[in-house]
Order: sequence, then structure tokens, then C-alpha cells
Amino acid sequence: MKRVFLTNVGAVALITGVTFVSQIAVITLMEQTDIAVAQNARKQAVQLRLQGEKQVISKDEQGKPKTTWQALTGKVKPGDVVRYTLIAENQSDRQIKNLALNGPVPKGTVLVLQSVKAPNNTQITYSIDGGRSFVENPTISVKLTNGKVENKPAPVTAYTHIRVKVPVVAAKTTIKATYETEVR
Repeated sequence: MKRVFLTNVGAVALITGVTFVSQIAVITLMEQTDIAVAQNARKQAVQLRLQGEKQVISKDEQGKPKTTWQALTGKVKPGDVVRYTLIAENQSDRQIKNLALNGPVPKGTVLVLQSVKAPNNTQITYSIDGGRSFVENPTISVKLTNGKVENKPAPVTAYTHIRVKVPVVAAKTTIKATYETEVR
């Protein structure tokens, strides 16, 4: 049985992919705690975290399926569903505008479409090129048998990253967004 290791898989990918459009200048990763801190010269800070949980399906007393989530311990197998939570905590006394959080779709997994849950008024976009560009509906060019090229929706297997763009994060506020992947 093929096993995939996902421990700390997203922390570095999240940190390298986080874009701060305004007010944020420096991003560092605290290696001991897997916590990223983004701050500018005025000591305004956003603490970033990426958490992974594995879906566990059991049966309740009536025999009905019950879904719970348990901390990701590092080993997953094909068919397992992993839920990632992007957490951004504005620790400053000022609001932050246009905060963009990038989350990886780890190799060996596929994004579960329609699984994204984010605060209202956020923009969700996806990347199929390793996080270099993001669009709402990724497409690929397909050459047809008649020689013409047509744009078609990208298959979910092509998705490499998700971006959650939050227009405003109030001072002393924490925001969360989640998405799920399935291990292939």
C-alpha cells in the first residue's frame, strides 16, 4: 500500500506563497514552532498557521455514518481526506487590507472541489502552475482532432494551490479558511 507523508508539508509552502498586498514587508518562519510571522517596520504583525486534519468516518449508536477530524500524524493512505485550515491572526492595532493566503495542494493529493470554506466577502482562486498565477476557473488548452485548440476547464488533478484573498482583516482579529484534499 502506497503511503504519503504530509507532516509539515504545507507550512513552508504556505509561507513561501503568502502574499501581503499592503503594509507587510517581511515574512519569517519560526522553525521550532511551524509558525510564520509577517510584520513591517512598525511591528504590525500577522501570525500565520497551516493545520492539517485527517477525516475519520465511524458509526454512531444508530449505525449512521459520523465524520470527525483528527490531528494529522504524518501517515495517510490513498482515499484519505485531509482538511487544511489556513489561519491568519492580525495581532496589530490596525486593519490589514488585501491579505492573500496561499495553501498548497500537496503532491499525491487532489483538491476536493466545493470543499473551500472561507469568511464572507473573500475571493477564492486556484493555481495550476505551482502558485505562479491564480484564477477563479483554471483552464487548459486542448488540441482537438481537427487541429483546432480549445480552452477547457482544468482537471482537478492539475490544481496545485488555493488562494483565499480577504479584503480587510480587522485589528486583533483571527480569520480561518479550510479546504480538503484526497490522497491518490
